[in-house]
Amino acid sequence: MKKIVVTGGAGFLGANLCRKLLQEQADAEVICIDNFFTGRTCNIEDLRQDSRFSVLRHDIVDAFTSKELAQLKGVREIYNLACPASPPHYQADPVHTTMTSVLGIYHMLELARIEGARILQASTSEVYGEPEVHPQVESYRGNVNCDGIRACYDEGKRCAESLMFDYHRTYGVETKIIRIFNTYGPGMDPKDGRVVSNFILECLKGKPITIYGDGSQTRSLCYVDDLLEGMVRMMASESGFTGPVNLGNPEEQTIKAIAERIRRLTESKSEIIYQPLPEDDPTQRRPDITLAVEKLGWRPNISADEGLKHTIAYFQAFQS
Repeated sequence: MKKIVVTGGAGFLGANLCRKLLQEQADAEVICIDNFFTGRTCNIEDLRQDSRFSVLRHDIVDAFTSKELAQLKGVREIYNLACPASPPHYQADPVHTTMTSVLGIYHMLELARIEGARILQASTSEVYGEPEVHPQVESYRGNVNCDGIRACYDEGKRCAESLMFDYHRTYGVETKIIRIFNTYGPGMDPKDGRVVSNFILECLKGKPITIYGDGSQTRSLCYVDDLLEGMVRMMASESGFTGPVNLGNPEEQTIKAIAERIRRLTESKSEIIYQPLPEDDPTQRRPDITLAVEKLGWRPNISADEGLKHTIAYFQAFQS
C-alpha cells in the first residue's frame, strides 16, 4: 500500500482530495491530519467506512509525538493543505494562521526529509497580492501588503514556498508547489464567507445578495474536481519539477456577473446590495495556466454553469 498524508484533510479541498485518492488509487492508504479548526467531521464521515482511511487529530504547528511519527512511518506522498483559506477564518487568529504556514510546513518538510517522501504545498494566488501584472504568471513576484490584515495568510504562504525551495536545494527533498486560484464546489463550509457560498445561500434564503465594492473586481472560479485533478497530476509530475504552477480557471468574471449568474441558476428574486470593499481585497484575479498545460497536460473542463449547478444542489441538500 502507498501511504499518503493529507493535512487539512477534513476541510473543503482536503476531504474532496482524500475521496479522490481513495476512489482512483486502489493501492492508496490515506491519512487525514486535521486540527478541526475549520475542518468538519461531516466532510469525511463517508470516508471512515473505508479501511484504507484514517484520521490523525493533530495541529501541524506542533511537532509530532513519537507515537504519531510511528503512524506516519513509510509515508510516500504528503499533500499539505492545512491552513484556513477564507478571510473570516484566517483573520480570526492571524498569529496561528501564520504559524500554520511557517511552522506547519517546517514540520511536514522534516517528515518528508526523514521518510524520503514527495511533498506538495498548496500555495495560493494570494501570493500575488494586488497584482500589477495581468493575468498572473508564476514568474511575477507579486504586490503584497506585508503589514495588512491579509498578510498573515499571504506572507505565510510566501514563506512556506521559500522553505519548500530551501529543503529541495539543501536536502534534495522532492517538493511540488501549486498556487490555487478561487475554487468552489460541494463540501464548502456555508459559513466560510467566500463569494460563491455567500451568494448561493443568500439566493436560496431569499436574502439580498451582498457585494463588497462596486462589483467590478474580478475572480476566476475553478470547480473543485478540476482543481484536484491538477493537484494529483502535479504530485505525479517528473522528478525535479518543483513549480510553482498556477491552478485555476482562466475564465475571468466580475463579482457582479457571478452574483447575477447564481441568481439566474437559483431562480432567485434576491436584490443586489453593495457594501464597502474590505481592506486589501484584490481587484483582479486571473491565472495564466500555460505552465500547467505544458507540464501537466491540465486545463479545467467544468463550465461555470455546470459547476455552479452541482454546488447549488449541494447547498440545497445541506439546508434540507
